Amino acid sequence: MTSTERLESPRAVLVGVDFGPGSSFESSLDELALLTESAGDLPVARLTAKRRSPDPALFVGSGKADEIKSLVDLYQAHCVIFDQALGPAQQRNLERHLGVEVLDRTSLILEIFAARARSHEGKLQVELARLRYLSTRLVRRWTHLERQRGGVGLRGGPGETQIELDKRMIAVRIKAVRDRLDRVKRQRGTQRRARERQGTFRISLVGYTNAGKSTLFNALVKAQAYAADQLFATLDTTTRQLYLDEARCSVSLSDTVGFIRDLPHSLVEAFQATLQEAADADLLLHVVDASSPTWLDQVHEVERVLAEIGADQVPQVLIFNKLDAVEESARPRALHDQFERSPGQVVPRLHVSALTGEGLDGLRALLSQRASPEARRAAEDDGQPDPRDIDLAPSVPTTARSDEDLESWSDEGEDGAADDPDAVVALSPHSPPAA
Repeated sequence: MTSTERLESPRAVLVGVDFGPGSSFESSLDELALLTESAGDLPVARLTAKRRSPDPALFVGSGKADEIKSLVDLYQAHCVIFDQALGPAQQRNLERHLGVEVLDRTSLILEIFAARARSHEGKLQVELARLRYLSTRLVRRWTHLERQRGGVGLRGGPGETQIELDKRMIAVRIKAVRDRLDRVKRQRGTQRRARERQGTFRISLVGYTNAGKSTLFNALVKAQAYAADQLFATLDTTTRQLYLDEARCSVSLSDTVGFIRDLPHSLVEAFQATLQEAADADLLLHVVDASSPTWLDQVHEVERVLAEIGADQVPQVLIFNKLDAVEESARPRALHDQFERSPGQVVPRLHVSALTGEGLDGLRALLSQRASPEARRAAEDDGQPDPRDIDLAPSVPTTARSDEDLESWSDEGEDGAADDPDAVVALSPHSPPAA
């Protein structure tokens, strides 16, 4: 976004509320700011608040609402965006109090998805999610909904209120969109069964939004899929054939939509047709932004969504991308190591840069080992383990810790770990593995 475009963009005030332990509160509001910029707005001010529970009328209470109004007037903002989900009545009351449009995190994500959807399937999925969201926002939100439409032969029937008519129209449209999406699912199912009959090894890229999945996809298959340094640059699933020289075979590689914290459940449900590619894959490449200070939280969020769509049992390899953006002092000493995904479950981890190509040869070698006809035939023999469950990453003397060990790592210090050749390193891109 150029400086001129930024000046012309609608200005937004960002608000985050901390409700104590268990709340999804991000004090910096950095991710909300990125979402706002992705939607085409310009964040001009940030405000955080602490409450024990949401105010039933204004979510943040009248005093804090007055502070927000002062910021709106000071910066001539066009909208206010909350990092949490607002109730329909709270959203309506805030708009009346502030005099500008009020959005919550869910509606902001839906706006981005609506602007980015390109394929017929993507547009249907976004429309379904928006209709479901809108169906909960009708109660006393617009004055025209209070009018009644009556009379014999008139649309809506005798005494039917406008809100009842709108609800019925939305319900009819939801059913029509779901029927069309069901046809899309059947078509995708037919394509997947065809690949299964051909014995194609299926690989899906998954990960947090803006982790570099599309850039990695383009680097591997020499495609021209749209990739940009912004949240949700890609919504539509793209599948290409990837030929692996060492395995002497081709595999199918799919680029899928990214995940994000507090991803609306309606979106997860609406994107079932797209996300099914991950659930039916033989191998998941979980792409992580190694330069992000919150990468561990992002990994956990992706794991949560994978469990929600039934893909948590699919064999997985962690790809720590954007190695070129990691400071020299924080770079890993080995590009191949291991990650304890859950207690007792260790998966390979590779450090790569999809932008510069560093580490991609090692990734292709690992994929060749996983997809080789010999390894897959061995899995079909009685008593032989499935090669997808075998750790084929190069052997290294380091294994990544789980997040509960982070605190003890900071107490031990880096030098102590380096002196012990069998030390287990912390899960941090800023703490390089021991040699």
